Amino acid sequence: MACLCRRYSLLILLQILYIYSLGFYARTNETNKENETFPTDKKPFPWNSLKLPRVIVPLHYDLCIHPDLSTFHFTGQETIEIFVRTNTSFIILHSKDLEITSSVLLSKDDMWSSTPGKKLQVLEHPAHEQIALQSPEELVVGQVYLVTIEFHGKLADGFDGFYKSSYKTHGGETRIIATTDFEPTSARMAFPCFDEPSFKANFSIKIRREKQHIALSNMPKIKTTELGGGLLEDHFDVTVKMSTYLVAYVICDFKSLEATTSSGIKVSVYASPDKWDQTRYALNAAVKLLEFYEKHFDISFPLPKLDLIAVPDFQSGAMENWGLITYRETSLLYDPKTSSAADKLWVTKVIAHELAHQWFGNLVTMEWWNDIWLNEGFARFMELVSLNATYPELQYEDFFMNAYFGAIARDSLNSSHPISNPAETPIQINEMFDTVSYDKVLHLSDFCPISCFSHDGSLTEIKEMMNTWTHQKGIPLVLVKCEGNTIKLRQERFLKGVFEEDPEWANLQSRYFWHIPLTYITSSSNTVHRHVLKTKTDSLKLKEGVAWVKFNVDMNGYYIVHYEGNGWDNIITLLDQNHTLFSPQDRVNLIHNAFELVSAGRLSLDRALDLTRYLQHETNNIVFLKGLGYLESIYHVMERRNISSVSEHLKKYILRSFKPVIDRQTWNDEGSVSDRMLRSDLLLLACDLRYSPCLQKANELFSQWMGSGGNLDLPTDLLKTVYSVGAQTGAGWNYLLKQYSLSVSDAEKNKILYALTTSRHHEKLAKLITLGMEGEVIKTQNLAILLHAIARNPEGQRLAWNFVRENWKKLLEKFELASFSIRTIIFGTTSHFSSRDELEEVKIFFKSLNNQGSQLKITRVVLETITKNIRWLEKNLSSLRNWLLNNL
Repeated sequence: MACLCRRYSLLILLQILYIYSLGFYARTNETNKENETFPTDKKPFPWNSLKLPRVIVPLHYDLCIHPDLSTFHFTGQETIEIFVRTNTSFIILHSKDLEITSSVLLSKDDMWSSTPGKKLQVLEHPAHEQIALQSPEELVVGQVYLVTIEFHGKLADGFDGFYKSSYKTHGGETRIIATTDFEPTSARMAFPCFDEPSFKANFSIKIRREKQHIALSNMPKIKTTELGGGLLEDHFDVTVKMSTYLVAYVICDFKSLEATTSSGIKVSVYASPDKWDQTRYALNAAVKLLEFYEKHFDISFPLPKLDLIAVPDFQSGAMENWGLITYRETSLLYDPKTSSAADKLWVTKVIAHELAHQWFGNLVTMEWWNDIWLNEGFARFMELVSLNATYPELQYEDFFMNAYFGAIARDSLNSSHPISNPAETPIQINEMFDTVSYDKVLHLSDFCPISCFSHDGSLTEIKEMMNTWTHQKGIPLVLVKCEGNTIKLRQERFLKGVFEEDPEWANLQSRYFWHIPLTYITSSSNTVHRHVLKTKTDSLKLKEGVAWVKFNVDMNGYYIVHYEGNGWDNIITLLDQNHTLFSPQDRVNLIHNAFELVSAGRLSLDRALDLTRYLQHETNNIVFLKGLGYLESIYHVMERRNISSVSEHLKKYILRSFKPVIDRQTWNDEGSVSDRMLRSDLLLLACDLRYSPCLQKANELFSQWMGSGGNLDLPTDLLKTVYSVGAQTGAGWNYLLKQYSLSVSDAEKNKILYALTTSRHHEKLAKLITLGMEGEVIKTQNLAILLHAIARNPEGQRLAWNFVRENWKKLLEKFELASFSIRTIIFGTTSHFSSRDELEEVKIFFKSLNNQGSQLKITRVVLETITKNIRWLEKNLSSLRNWLLNNL
């Protein structure tokens, strides 16, 4: 019943937030008048806004595309049926990197009389990625016209628009495919269009191809005609009304597995021929999840088929194109011999996420990209709902809290942004796709049981509450102090790396204020009490004094809690005596809050470390891993800074404290998902800390695997550990690199690549970067992950950072500015820095980027993160050293 209430609470909340956001959208996104001009190519361009005018809307696209997979060029022809809402002489639409060879306008009279139509003059505005088609006669309001455009372009080298991808067969032959990825603003790279989400239209798509290929698109193929010269033309059924970013087509030679849902939807999973046998799990999952969603939403899937395809070169995890979902191979393919429990969970959740988008995002779409959180927040939430119902054995709820922690990590920096945030340029739009947009809304669902369903919860009150969460950035800190039978409450803005004594602290706090739905339990009652904190300060009267109080029950709310006075002392004592008095979620919450408060200067590090002592008795895997994760993070900070005295003591503390848990781990794939993921993470850490029994067993297994020519089946959950230990010798590293090039399992390749990046030899790490830039052995799509992993290695952090600085322009030739890959490269190679010299280096580099016009929000995030790291060390290093000496 609790889950059901929570589900409908979020649904209602999303509806309220969406309705409220429309008013915000209308106020902040007014466009400029059409008669304001901009000079382009010595001719006036009739529009100067980044957003298209609303004087013309598309109704239908008839699109024909012919890619040449030998020359990597494509030609296209489209006829767009348009409706005129205001008299105009110009048709403004998007186009990027396309050459328009012909543009003709047909009126209704022209259609009936078969006249050739009127030639349109093409004006370009490359900076806005727009073209204007100028008509010799005014287009009349209320009329329908046809615009026929012929164009051609080059298959992109990157991962956006209409681009080429490749794979190698078992025999070593390289084969080329052509595929699309349009979200958010890249459909304009494939065909001229009204490339904004609100311009929905129907699409009739035709693809020309050679006989050895197949063509896929959003809808089923209805016929194929022979054109001569070995060419075929596939005609696809007309789509439902949809946004341009959801259009998709792929030309390839892939194979598929197929099944049909109980409602008659044909589901197919496509992969390259050598990986076709890894599609079975995804097919079963897609069928089960599609059937679940149809029943759950009580809305039939509106298309007759659904294809899922594993693309060899793909930048993100997946893309929800309606009826043709594209995936990175690691997000769709499952190999029982090399895919771990974590891999299975990842594949299943990504499928669940993209299928949820088929309704929320595709069927119902946000007006503009500032509200992308409506799409992504709902899809993220439906991961939890769907997997709990269809795959309860995956225990996804246990790992779903990572989304919570990710949103807080970003939102506790001043460089964060509101959920609904103005975004105009393609760069700003791309930057909206972050953890705040995806994950923050999930934890606002606790509001509705209090406000939406209460007898006095008026719409005005709800709107007032929502305003404090959607239109201001950040996360609140609730300060709790018990005095007798009174609980005193205060709220502030929670910020990491900025302390109360800092001169800028007051200014960063001003104007920030939330309506916070609080939940709490006390030592005298397990009843969950609720209270909405609507003022800066408040107090609660209890029937009697209590020994302790715990706020944010089961971590359902979006706020940090600091227990003033002796509050933390009481909680630490209670955990030592009987930690099971708190639920596992509450124990995770307490650990998380304690260490986050250290970063904000609110709690001393030694108190947070005192809290971890009880973990020796912790039996919940997720709680244990969270606590251990903080200790591991601190260890790596010391290791990267080469503070060896402290890192060695911390290593001894971890191994001594958790030796019984480590020794209990078996070297197999048995147990629940959480058991298996604990085993995987714990043994990997133990070997990294050079724990002798772990190293001995891993070396033994690696030698056996290497001796079998890579044919020995090892426990899938332990592959990363075994490979990482094996990679520490020259022979082992070289053998792993060879196996990487031969493996047809991307799940295995990911584990091998991670292991290769753990080498302590500079020249081997440099070789990996060279291979990543070449894009043959290590695909370019993995370059960002590769650089991030090398930067985590103490021997590789300077190598990765220097490479990025020296090769920035080359990286921008491979990835779009503000793309997920570029943001990962920037953050992954710099955010671990913790010295003032490093901070100055990064500032100088970022200043040079700004001077070149490359202004990215992620640079502010990085600078703030490095500053936080510096201040953490300055404030806590001495305490850490003393605490370890006292506890060893």
